[in-house]
Amino acid sequence: MTTISPTGTPTTPLPAQTARDAMITSDFNTFLRMLTTQIQNQDPLNPMQSTEFATQLATFSGVEQQVRTNEQLAGLSAQLGLSSLAQMSGWIGMQVRSASAVQFSGTPIELEITPPAQADSAELVVLDSSGREVQRLPVSPVASSVEWAGTAADGAPLPAGTYRFQLDSRAGGEALSQTPVEHYARVEEARADGSGGITLVLPGGIATPASGVTALRRDSGF
Repeated sequence: MTTISPTGTPTTPLPAQTARDAMITSDFNTFLRMLTTQIQNQDPLNPMQSTEFATQLATFSGVEQQVRTNEQLAGLSAQLGLSSLAQMSGWIGMQVRSASAVQFSGTPIELEITPPAQADSAELVVLDSSGREVQRLPVSPVASSVEWAGTAADGAPLPAGTYRFQLDSRAGGEALSQTPVEHYARVEEARADGSGGITLVLPGGIATPASGVTALRRDSGF
């Protein structure tokens, strides 16, 4: 692991599924009222043909079945969400690797980097919570991890808070790629996000989707 220090100055409604279910239920009720009104007001001398009536009843049955199917799917989705949440409970207290923001409180942070094989130079770009670039540090293009000290050019610690990192890679002086930098953080909580996914809560209340996790390891401090 390489430790890096600064060498320059900083630079400057409703869910869709719920809406669809409400629309189907509304269509179902509207169709039922229209069919009832049509039967009540048909001409006794020219009653509705049996074939036409059967067609409308078949349509009614199809709409009713669609409503019930959506209700069953909603229930199944909720059960699957709870099952996923129960599985994720085992992650609490573990460390996950992701490209989420980092809560900095003065302690150096280990960052995982993956420069492209063809890169001959790379820089670690540090962004604050508003997305403003606050630091740009050279790193080895063959390193797999670096330790960010969290200090300014004069050695003073940067303010505590939330930071993000990205890696700018170059080859022959030309920009090659700009990728988010990952790090490990301890999982403090797992939450259902309401759409079938799971959100993990990291130190500092930072939330990241479980789908964005690329590795999992035990927390050495526990």
